[in-house]
Amino acid sequence: MKPYSSLKSILAEFFPLHRTLASDDQDKTLEIVGSYMPASSNYTVETYAPLTPVWTWKVPERYVVHEAYLEIEARAEQGRSGGERIVDFKDNPLHIVSYSLPVDAVLTWEELQPHLYFNEKRPNAVPWIFKYYERDWGFCLSKKAFDGLPHDRRYHAVIRSEFIVDPKQGFKVASALVHPQGGPNPNAGEMIIQAHTCHPMQANDDGAGVVSAIELARRLVEKPLPAGSMSIRFWFGPETIGTIAYLAHNESLIPNLRGGIFLEMTGNQNKIAWHHTRQHDHLLDRITNYQLRNIEHDERDFAAAPANDERVINGPGVNVPCISLNRWPYEEYHTTDDNLDILHEDMLLGAADIAEQIVRIYASNYIPKRTFRGPVFLSGNGLWVDWRDNWDLNRAIEKIMMRFEGRHSVFDIAEQVGLDYWMVREYVERFRAKGFIVPLPIPSVAETS
Repeated sequence: MKPYSSLKSILAEFFPLHRTLASDDQDKTLEIVGSYMPASSNYTVETYAPLTPVWTWKVPERYVVHEAYLEIEARAEQGRSGGERIVDFKDNPLHIVSYSLPVDAVLTWEELQPHLYFNEKRPNAVPWIFKYYERDWGFCLSKKAFDGLPHDRRYHAVIRSEFIVDPKQGFKVASALVHPQGGPNPNAGEMIIQAHTCHPMQANDDGAGVVSAIELARRLVEKPLPAGSMSIRFWFGPETIGTIAYLAHNESLIPNLRGGIFLEMTGNQNKIAWHHTRQHDHLLDRITNYQLRNIEHDERDFAAAPANDERVINGPGVNVPCISLNRWPYEEYHTTDDNLDILHEDMLLGAADIAEQIVRIYASNYIPKRTFRGPVFLSGNGLWVDWRDNWDLNRAIEKIMMRFEGRHSVFDIAEQVGLDYWMVREYVERFRAKGFIVPLPIPSVAETS
């Protein structure tokens, strides 16, 4: 794992790259991400052949842009072949609509205008527009530049692009796995943390989520989850189709997934927002609400804007409970103004903090099932808690023991007796050490077909 001075410094390495669904710069981005992931996490990049069916979708082709520009055609009396160049892909990958078809045409203003895109609300910014599946072409420019274009001239539009279907140059996603202390516990399953890498020249969406996830992985390696906890799977790749392709090629993972968090747009100066799971009142929702109880935040429904890969993880036929954490909305969204200047290190780290605490509770939680009959002889087994040391726990002992019937998780018990989760877990672990309870895993609710 390469050291880093800040999360913004990592993002600065891949921010300017032409990161789209499948491209050479997307590959470079996954390499950069992998260089900062913990060595013990076994960071792995998988490649899928273009046009391969993945559930109801197809794996997209690799997109290569050799050059792309828009010029005002020179007047005949000017005596030169080249015109005034308006936009050029080499200056900024946002100047063309992502996955634009090839074009080499001289057009009137009326013919060109339907292929020009700008942002009315941010007249000095270039928008990011994509047409992955519509298969059209277009150029993006600022509203200010658009307004200055003459309507009585002809324009030369050039996009030299390729859609490559060679399996050796396929579609890539990456994953890594961080285990608890003592190694994986297959019975506990896994929790998945996701962030997408496919938005060219966008810093907050979702380069910010990527680097917050890297920070989370580093923390979980430096301070592992308690023995017996879930393992934490990290995933990076293109939005929506990336997760679909990954799960379609790894369906055996689905029953083992117990929950997920999608991290995005974590770096701008907004309060954190969390989106419920599709189940809405799942254990993961309650733990998230518990963790955010003293933090100013917004609470939203599942798949409310901005909806992303939680729609796949928690969607039809998968249904793994998944929340989303973000700082949306923000005015710079999907424009060249979404750059490193709007990111704040404390916001990136703060999102990692929140995700970490949710993960530490959710992944370490289990259901205690008693092996004893009758009230446990507490003082005779070193389980008595003196009321002078901890009055609240002393008064809750009987209530806690009454809930060792294999129906309540440790978090449920803590919630029901009104005590801190970690205090209750530490006490329950003392019963486990004596052999008075056995830990049952949080059950999977994933669908497998």
